[in-house]
Amino acid sequence: MTPQDNPYRKRNHSQDGEEGYYRLPLPNRKNNELFAIADQLLGGSRIHVICEDKKSRMARIPGKMKRRARVRAGDLLIIKPWDIQNEKADIVFRYSRTQASSLSRRKMLPEEINVF
Repeated sequence: MTPQDNPYRKRNHSQDGEEGYYRLPLPNRKNNELFAIADQLLGGSRIHVICEDKKSRMARIPGKMKRRARVRAGDLLIIKPWDIQNEKADIVFRYSRTQASSLSRRKMLPEEINVF
């Protein structure tokens, strides 16, 4: 695959007048992933989130994400609820503010959590 074929690469179409875009990951419904909003930091790599199914869960920030991306209150997240305890979840991905507002503009967020 050449760098030009990479779907995650920013594309600039300045000659066409279009703005560049990134291909954003979306929740995989087959893997039981959901959109969520970070509500409150609890400490110890835990965060309280409000999910698109109107449930509130305690989510765990995995070590890979803890080192790579800082999760703050008000962030848009993709979470995966646990099979054993449905009131707990793992965080899969964190959107930046511009990515979240882009999803909101394109009407890809559910109305329950669309605060952007």
